Amino acid sequence: MTVHAPRSEPIIEPELLMLAYRSGIFPMADSREDPEIFWIEPRLRAILPLDGLHVSHSLARNLRRERFTVTCNRAFSQVMDACAAPRRVREGDEGGSWISHRIQASYENLHFLGHAHSVEVWQGEGSDRELVGGLYGVGFDRVFCGESMFSRASDSSKVALAWLVAALRRGGASLLDCQFMTPHLASLGAVEMPQKRYLALLRQAQAEPVRRPAQFASGSSTGSGSASTAGGGGADGAPADGVAAGEGVAAGEVLALPDAFAALLADAASCGLASSPGKLIAQAFTQTS
Repeated sequence: MTVHAPRSEPIIEPELLMLAYRSGIFPMADSREDPEIFWIEPRLRAILPLDGLHVSHSLARNLRRERFTVTCNRAFSQVMDACAAPRRVREGDEGGSWISHRIQASYENLHFLGHAHSVEVWQGEGSDRELVGGLYGVGFDRVFCGESMFSRASDSSKVALAWLVAALRRGGASLLDCQFMTPHLASLGAVEMPQKRYLALLRQAQAEPVRRPAQFASGSSTGSGSASTAGGGGADGAPADGVAAGEGVAAGEVLALPDAFAALLADAASCGLASSPGKLIAQAFTQTS
């Protein structure tokens, strides 16, 4: 189901945007330059169960290396630029983008307000450091709605997703929305369900009580962290069917993504893995796979 939004608004008001996400709806556009948006409510919805990420042996092995540097909220606009860039659909043909300039401006504003976050994957050091992968999305309560990801190096988007899932588990999240199923997401463990079932999970994730621990209470959109790691990249996902409700967070507590990311780094440091926290993440996935 799609509904046209007015052309006159320079950005989507953040209150409207967050209400849409809390109701299971999200905006898209027909092209990068199109000022019009459509409100989308899919008949079928994809989610990635937080205890169901498929981590291959090669990805687990590469997570233990120091090929990439992973950060959170360090380059939100750059990640959106990369996600919005045309992608080749077939030889000699480039596809368009549903991330219009209006949508990007709206999410950059949401990021400024602390509701949208990015995970960045970098390669190289110092002035030679290059953004080679990443993802962004919207977070609230125990929900994270992934919007888009990109990859410019082998499996760099997979390592971004692995860090996202690890941080969400660490932070007490219970639902990772992927919007539409793709073969790539299916290979990583995503499952598809009717929108009605998704809405039930969404309501449950919002109804669960939330207490933010004092030591990670900032929730600032500028909160960030970095770590050296490597790339390598119930069946419907209901909590009763095995979706992890968070690891390392007391019952009733939840961390915003930047705080959960920082908590992951602190966990690695406490285990003597400050220089390679990817080893801790690889170990966690190996234990739950």
